[in-house]
Amino acid sequence: MANDKIILKAEDLDGYLTNEDLNDLKHMDELFKETMKSFEPKNEEKIIQGYDLMGHEMQKICEKHPNIKVYSFVTEETAHAEASRVIAKLRDINTDHQEFLYYSQRAYEMLFRMAYINQHTDKKGHLVVQTPVTFPIQNYAVHKIPDIDHKIENTVMCVMLRGALLPSMIMSKEIEEYSSHAYKTPFALFKISRNDSKNENDMEYILDLKKSFFNLQELDGKDLIFADPMNATGGSLVTVVKYLQEQGINPKSIAFFNTISTLKGSIRVTRALKNCTCYTLWLDPVMNEKAYIMPGLGDAGDRLNGCDTKETPRNIIQLIADYGHNISGLYKSQLNEIERIVLG
Repeated sequence: MANDKIILKAEDLDGYLTNEDLNDLKHMDELFKETMKSFEPKNEEKIIQGYDLMGHEMQKICEKHPNIKVYSFVTEETAHAEASRVIAKLRDINTDHQEFLYYSQRAYEMLFRMAYINQHTDKKGHLVVQTPVTFPIQNYAVHKIPDIDHKIENTVMCVMLRGALLPSMIMSKEIEEYSSHAYKTPFALFKISRNDSKNENDMEYILDLKKSFFNLQELDGKDLIFADPMNATGGSLVTVVKYLQEQGINPKSIAFFNTISTLKGSIRVTRALKNCTCYTLWLDPVMNEKAYIMPGLGDAGDRLNGCDTKETPRNIIQLIADYGHNISGLYKSQLNEIERIVLG
């Protein structure tokens, strides 16, 4: 193993699972295989019955794992339709690039509210806003917002590159908007990749330090946030956090935000990492042998950012440039922080 690369194998993560975890995961695998029998030829009624059963079973399993927060399991039932619609659009093969961006933004705004805002217990703060109305005098408006500075102003946004870049910017923007001090999260950028030649049972994750940008001093004792659209095996997150711990970094907490996570990936992460909470908009039951989520939504990174070619892969600055003026203007503070850590 080269000194500039850290490798963690998937079987290391399986060692964190209990016998009960393994039995639960085996049960979900059996239920999904039974449901797949109705995919071809398509039997819609049996497919619906299969997913209803898997959903109830996953909810019961998650009750045993308090650090796994699934949107439709922990929020009021009136909010569940929104989550279903957003995930349905993200999954849909016919959802184009711009729509995928739009629904990704909605997904992460929902995840932020689930994690940080409690209307029943949060104290109230006030926004005093100057409006464009100046006659007969300058007008102002007052709006109440939750006072959550203590929850968000110790955070650092940790990015596992490509697919995680824009979701991380969305989360950072939400923090800035809800902070009474317009807190701008520092960024830590990690180049992590999965060896797609491997199967789920011998998967490898590679952290390339030469293509990563982070300041270790800004991470110790912080609330680290990772916003990755998909969590399949949990290996990429554990790879990064274990590396940081080996460097003497002790995070105060770790929050992992996903639009879709597998049951196995969420259990692995919360078993392997101390004081880590997984927040996911939707929980999928299984992975295939290549560790792709099923039913999943495809390659979220490519659907957010477009595909790179092997001959001309984009670096992070080129990727940001490709987002265009609208994204760059909306997330100006976040881009300034990213440029600071990348360019020095």
